[in-house]
Amino acid sequence: MGRMARSMKLKIGALSVGLLGALALSGAVAAQPAAKSVTVHIISADYGTLPTGLKVGDTVTWINDDTVAHTVTARDHSFDLHLNPGQSAKLTLKKDGAIQIYCLFHSSMRGMLMASPR
Repeated sequence: MGRMARSMKLKIGALSVGLLGALALSGAVAAQPAAKSVTVHIISADYGTLPTGLKVGDTVTWINDDTVAHTVTARDHSFDLHLNPGQSAKLTLKKDGAIQIYCLFHSSMRGMLMASPR
């Protein structure tokens, strides 16, 4: 086999490996589920049932349906949402793990969000 034929075989082989790698990567990206959005209603100084099954990139919308102001404050200081009556705020989860939350104004309002890696 001549040098030119060997060179052509190497180029075709490298191209095939590159295409297979690109297909594998595109399949891995396409297989990721889309981020979801959930809503939490704050009523009677209570966060209610907090969402489960959250993943990094999911969005939690907090709605204060109470007659007084509340906060959704992370113990690790990663976020601090202040909500007057009737207000809402969105929070997109940026890291995985447990996030303990509380209300600055009402010590009985506590909870935990769990976010898994996407």
